Amino acid sequence: MKQTVIRYACFIAGLLLLGIGVDMIVTSALGTTPISSVNYVLSLNLPLTLGTATFVFNLVIIALQFWLIRGGVGTKKDRIEILLQIPFSVLFSLFIDLNMLWVSKIPTPNYGVQVALLLGGCIVQATGVVLELKPNVAIMSAEGMVKYLCKRYHLNFGKTKIKFDVTLVVTAVILSLIMARKIDGVREGTLVAALLTGVLVNWIAAHIATRRNVRRIKKIYHYPLHFFGLKK
Repeated sequence: MKQTVIRYACFIAGLLLLGIGVDMIVTSALGTTPISSVNYVLSLNLPLTLGTATFVFNLVIIALQFWLIRGGVGTKKDRIEILLQIPFSVLFSLFIDLNMLWVSKIPTPNYGVQVALLLGGCIVQATGVVLELKPNVAIMSAEGMVKYLCKRYHLNFGKTKIKFDVTLVVTAVILSLIMARKIDGVREGTLVAALLTGVLVNWIAAHIATRRNVRRIKKIYHYPLHFFGLKK
């Protein structure tokens, strides 16, 4: 029970950092991440907060996942995994809105500060992704969508993830043109976040969340290695 609590606490901490990272990138006013691009455009053009728009978007993605596993493609375990996305989507959306209350107050007087905030957001977001993935307790809706697309149509996960992200950005641009008559919310920061976050996730996982560092944590806090997704 203690191990399970620790693993879920790590996952939730990852969601918290992920939300802060998204807020920092949005506050930089240089765009947002591909996965948040549609949500951000909706929040700019509708009476919705970014967190609320994120939750609505996640519900749509969750519904699509159930459609993908129809006809015996998915198992009971898959259905439970998708259902678990709902409460975590609520939590993630709350984190976005609550943290935006203070992150949005960070001053951005010039382009240099905006870039610094963007890069800082990418680092925080990447750290959140690592903490989210390592415990292996749940999967968020975007990754779940890609997973079940691959499962139904026998696709490569990496290539499908790239295509999915590109589709989201293109959809965000189209929505922005329709709703605001201009491209709003998708800028150079969107490209930077798309290219940099994955690199940072791999670096953090390889150099910080390493076996040696986990052993040090284990000695201090007596945490089991498999909590971090590592074998003894």
